[in-house]
Amino acid sequence: MNITEKILANASGAKEVQPGDIIEARVDLAMSHDGTSPPTINTFNKIASKVWDADKIVLVYDHNVPANTIGSAEFQRITKDFAVKQQIKNIYNHGEGICHQLLPEEGFIKPGTVVVGADSHTCTYGAFGAFATGMGATDMAVVYATGKTWFMVPGALQIEVNGILGENVTAKDLILHIIGTIGSYGATYKSLEFCGNTVDNMDVSGRMTMCNMAIEAGAKNGIMEPNPATLKYLKELNVRDFHIFTSDEDSVYEKSYHFQANDLEPQVACPHNVDNVHPVSQVSGESIDQAFIGSCTNGRLEDLRLAAHVLENEKVHPDVRLIVSPASRRIYQSAIAEGIIDTFLEAGAIIINPGCGPCLGAHMGVLTAGEVCISTTNRNFVGRMGDPLSEVYLANPAVVAYSAIHGEIRNPSE
Repeated sequence: MNITEKILANASGAKEVQPGDIIEARVDLAMSHDGTSPPTINTFNKIASKVWDADKIVLVYDHNVPANTIGSAEFQRITKDFAVKQQIKNIYNHGEGICHQLLPEEGFIKPGTVVVGADSHTCTYGAFGAFATGMGATDMAVVYATGKTWFMVPGALQIEVNGILGENVTAKDLILHIIGTIGSYGATYKSLEFCGNTVDNMDVSGRMTMCNMAIEAGAKNGIMEPNPATLKYLKELNVRDFHIFTSDEDSVYEKSYHFQANDLEPQVACPHNVDNVHPVSQVSGESIDQAFIGSCTNGRLEDLRLAAHVLENEKVHPDVRLIVSPASRRIYQSAIAEGIIDTFLEAGAIIINPGCGPCLGAHMGVLTAGEVCISTTNRNFVGRMGDPLSEVYLANPAVVAYSAIHGEIRNPSE
C-alpha cells in the first residue's frame, strides 16, 4: 500500500484497503473556522448534544477577523457560545492567524493521523505525513458528534520531483507548474503523493505550500513522507507519540509524473484558472494595481523574508497597493524582530493583521472592476478577490514583491 492507504487502513481497523473501498475512519483531529463553524453547529444541534471529544476539536477565527459585518460578528458569537457550551478549549479567536498555519504551529498535526477540516485547504497538513482533507459542514457535524467519518479510498498519483530549484524559484512555482501540467481537474478525488530528492530536501514551509495547493488540482489530499526538516520542526514543538507511515516499494499508482526542478523559472497562474500557468517571462509587462503577500499558501516567515529581500531599499510603485499579511501572530512577531516589517513599511507596503484577508475578496484588499492583482494566494477564479471584472495572477513572493516595485509583472531575476 501507499502512505495514504496505510493511514486509512489503520484508521478504519482494516488490514488492507484499496482504491474504491468505502471505509469508516476514526478521526484524530477536526477543525472548523468562523465561516464554517455556524453551519456545522446548526446541523450538530439536530443530531447530538455533546461532542465526541472536546480536546480533538479546534475552532479558529481567520476568515473575517476582526469581524467586518454584522453577519460575520454573529457567526463568531455562535462559534464562541458553542465552544463554551461544549468546553472546547482549543479556540483561537483573537487574530492568532490562519487555521492552516496555526494547527501545525500549535503542535496539533502529527504524522500518520487523520485530520479533517471544514475548509478545502485542510490538505496542507499532508506536508507532515498526515491524511488531511476538507469536508462540508454537514459531514463535519457528524464528525463532531461521533469522531468518525466515511471515505472512499482515493486512487493515487505519484508526483516525483528531482533537482535543485534556482534563484527566486520556490515550491510555489513547482506546484503551479505541476498543476499547469496535470490540469485543475487532473487529480479529482485522487491522492497526490509528492516524492523525489527535491521534495526530500525541501523545508517545512515549501512542503506546506505544495500540499496546500493539491486541492487546486482537484485532489482529495496531498501528502509527503516526513523528511528530516519536518521531524526537526515537530521535535522543536515537542510533538510526540506518532507513527510514520511510508509507501511500499511496490505501491501501485494510477499514474506517475516526473518533473525536473533545475531549469524551472518562476511561474505565474494567469486569469481565471489556476492551471493557466506560464513562465513569468511570458507574462512580463502586464500592468497591476495591487500586490498581495500572505495567505495559508505563502504567508510564512520564509515567504516574508524572500519578499523583504527583494524590497530592501526599494519603493512600491506609486500606482500599486502592496498588502502584506503574515500567516500567524508568531510569524508577525518574528518578522518584526528580524526587521522584515520595517522593510515592508519603508517600501510603502500596507501591513494587515494575520488572517485570510484579501485572499477571500470579502474583508480587505477588495478589487474593483478592471483592477489587476498579483498575489501569493492559491486561487484566481472570477470574482475571487472582488469584482467579477477584476483579474488575479498567482506567483511566488519574490515575483509579487518585484512586480509591486515596477507596477507590472516582472521577473526578480532580471
